Amino acid sequence: MDERAFATLTGFLEQVPAVRGVNGQDADDDGCWWVKFDIDIGHHLAWQTVQELGHVLNYLSVNDRLPTCFYPVSPPPYMNGGPAEFLSWVIECNDPGFRPGNCAEWLAGRLPRPVGDLAQWDTDDEG
Repeated sequence: MDERAFATLTGFLEQVPAVRGVNGQDADDDGCWWVKFDIDIGHHLAWQTVQELGHVLNYLSVNDRLPTCFYPVSPPPYMNGGPAEFLSWVIECNDPGFRPGNCAEWLAGRLPRPVGDLAQWDTDDEG
């Protein structure tokens, strides 16, 4: 899988509020893939972004889940520093039939729209 296979997903993620940018992606010979990106934890929508992505990618439906996992990754904090600089997030897929572009379509259909409009993401919930 080459970079073009990831272009739709990475382009979409870069529009999501609080996402600072994609900093890695790869696929193995079996077609399983991952994308790694940073979320600006100081952004006022950071936790809502995590919640929205976690809902769609990890738990959209009890009976019909996507073949994706969304989770944080970090080098050892005691050797590097805090989450503002060293915490990253990964979307991982172990189903070769579910390509990065499919993931982008699922996210686009279920996240606030338009995805880059901060007003669509703001809620009255402050916690």
